[in-house]
Amino acid sequence: MVITVKFLGSFRNFSKKDKITLEIKGHIMLKEIFKELGRKLPKLEKVLIDPELDDPRPNALILVNGKEISVLKGLETILKEGDEILLIPVIHGG
Repeated sequence: MVITVKFLGSFRNFSKKDKITLEIKGHIMLKEIFKELGRKLPKLEKVLIDPELDDPRPNALILVNGKEISVLKGLETILKEGDEILLIPVIHGG
């Protein structure tokens, strides 16, 4: 199946792409997509995944087909053919 991941803001700069299309066999959870992205785009992984939590949510607003993942099943959301993931960077300050 084919899943599209789109990047906005600084994620676009680190990935050097507007989007990436992933060919996945069988069903996959959203959290597995981040492992695949890390293999394909290691520079993006460093800014996307929080190293202490091993989780992208502190650094990104994540939408699947236009819905924020907290209204779905979070990182446990099962993806299907044609799904689109949008990654929007979260700005931290302090």
